[in-house]
Amino acid sequence: MLVKRSGKTDPAYGMSPEKRSLKMHLNLGVINLDKTSGPTSHEIAAWVKRILDVEKAGHSGTLDPKVTGVLPVLLGDATRIVDTLLLAGKEYICLMRVHKPQPRKVLSDVCKQFMGPIFQKPPLKSSVVKERRIRTIYYLEVMEIEEQRVLMRVGCQAGTYMRKLCFDIGLALGTGANMEELRRTRAGPFREDETLVTLHQLADAYAAWKETGDETGLRRCILPVEAALRHLPALVIADNAVDAVCHGAPLALPGLLRLETEINPGDTVALFTLKGEAVGIGRANMNSREMLEGKSGIAVLTERVIMEPGTYPKAWKLAERDASRAASGAARR
Repeated sequence: MLVKRSGKTDPAYGMSPEKRSLKMHLNLGVINLDKTSGPTSHEIAAWVKRILDVEKAGHSGTLDPKVTGVLPVLLGDATRIVDTLLLAGKEYICLMRVHKPQPRKVLSDVCKQFMGPIFQKPPLKSSVVKERRIRTIYYLEVMEIEEQRVLMRVGCQAGTYMRKLCFDIGLALGTGANMEELRRTRAGPFREDETLVTLHQLADAYAAWKETGDETGLRRCILPVEAALRHLPALVIADNAVDAVCHGAPLALPGLLRLETEINPGDTVALFTLKGEAVGIGRANMNSREMLEGKSGIAVLTERVIMEPGTYPKAWKLAERDASRAASGAARR
C-alpha cells in the first residue's frame, strides 16, 4: 500500500476483527456457504437465520434452485454491504449440452467469440424486466468435451445469465445448445476454498457451541465482514476521521493514512481503521496519485456505513485528549 502519512491507533477504541466477541461476530459476519441443489437462495438465508438465531441474514446473488456452489450469506449489520457483493464478478463451472457433437476447435473458436461485452436479454422465467443489456464475459474456457456434453469455466460480470449464454453459443454453432448443470465457484472474494461450509457444518458448529461453549467451529464457519471486502481497493484512515465517516461524512485527505495503487475516480473503495476494522464503503473522488500528493479536498464520498457511530470518539474529543496529555507531559518535565 502507498503511505500518505504515518499514524497510531488508540487501543481504548475499537478492536481488530479477530478480537470481537462471538456475539459481535454473529452480528457482523459472513458465511461462505456451499448451496446444495433444491432450495432457493432465499430459503437458504432463512435457514441460516433460524439455525443461528440471528435477527437478519441475507444472501448476495440469487442462485436458481438447481444451481449449487458459492453463496455468501451476510449476518446482522453485515447485510449493509449486500449490494457491494451483488455487483462483484462471478465464476461458474457449466455443463452445456450441444444438440450435435462438434470438434473441439470449432467449439473453442465459437466460445472465444463470446469473450468481452455481449448483449443479453433475461430469460422469460426471470422476474426482472426483459430488456436487452450488456454483460462482460472475462474468460470462457472449454475444459472437457464428451460427445455432446461440454464442460466450461466462465468468469463473468454480475447479472450474466448462464442459461442464455449456452443458448446463444448453440445459435452461433448452428446446432442449438442448452445448459444441463451449473455450479458457482466464485462470488467476489469468496471461492471454493477452506472457508466454504455446508448448512450441516454450520448447524453442527452452532450446536457444539451451545452444548460445550466451544466457539472454534462456529468461528471457522463465520468470517468477519472484512472478508467480504477483500475484492475492493482499501484505504486506511486515521482514528480521528472514523466517527465522521460513521455519520456519513465524506473522507477528507487529512484523514487518509494509506491507500492502494490504481484507484480511479468513481471506483468503489473500502475504508478501514488502523486495526483492520471495516468502517464503510464509498466512491473515490480522486485517483491514487491525487490522494497521495494532495493536502486538501474530498478523497472519498461515503455511500454505506458499516461501523456503528460512537465506536471511535469525535475528532474534537481526540484533539482535546491529546492536548491534555501534552500538557501533563510538559508539567512533569
